[in-house]
Amino acid sequence: MDNTLTGPVQRSPWIWMTVGLVGIALVSGLNAAGSGILAIVAAALAVIVYKVVMRHVARRPAPEVARRGAGAEALRGAGLGVGFVLASTALIAVFGGYSFTWSGNGLWSVLGSVLIVGVGAAITEELMFRGLALQGLERLFGSRAALVATSLFFGAAHLFNPGASLWSALAIAVEAGLLLGAAFLWRRSIWFVVGLHFAWNSTEQLLGIPVSGKPAEGLLTTHVSGPSILTGGAFGLEASIIPVLIGVALSAPMLAAAAGRGGILRKQRAR
Repeated sequence: MDNTLTGPVQRSPWIWMTVGLVGIALVSGLNAAGSGILAIVAAALAVIVYKVVMRHVARRPAPEVARRGAGAEALRGAGLGVGFVLASTALIAVFGGYSFTWSGNGLWSVLGSVLIVGVGAAITEELMFRGLALQGLERLFGSRAALVATSLFFGAAHLFNPGASLWSALAIAVEAGLLLGAAFLWRRSIWFVVGLHFAWNSTEQLLGIPVSGKPAEGLLTTHVSGPSILTGGAFGLEASIIPVLIGVALSAPMLAAAAGRGGILRKQRAR
């Protein structure tokens, strides 16, 4: 059998990106069961699938998921995520859109749900969107095109959430897709964007704000008043114009820093 084409075909971004996305999508289905244990198992399996695909299909190293420094990167990302949500929420509250009361929900049950389910979702989604899709597309079309495409994909993926609209999908594409993509190009660490993603969702839930349209049982209850363009309405914070503007403001210096470090690919690098 002639194996002369095996290496180049395996290293094609189309091949390893597709194989990885399908593999992680299959194991992430465990997360949908709503069990904390299954969510952790799904996240662990997703990391294993990613490493196997990168090593044996893409045949490239995967420093973006290196264990060394992972904790520090995740904490940095988490700090940014918490700050992003708190700043957005505070501005909406200043304009009269949000007020808060204690919910009476149990502390440990809320924290357990936030920690276990939130970590699982953040890991699987970031491996798929930033680890596979963004890196695969940037090797084919360059970083800028890949960033735009994955941001739009990320927004479209939330179109089927409760209360979603074209505006909420576009808002998520800009504030989350763009911000998470820019953060990855800047740090080149999956753990940084996982920390950011997890802290974003977790802070919203703790405040009692719907997470991408999904009701949140948090430590607080958020009371909404005013126009939906300010508050996000029933969909939650992500459909507000405030985080969109903050997300763009944060993404710009990240992309500038990435470009300064040579982290923006400008031409096709298919293999």
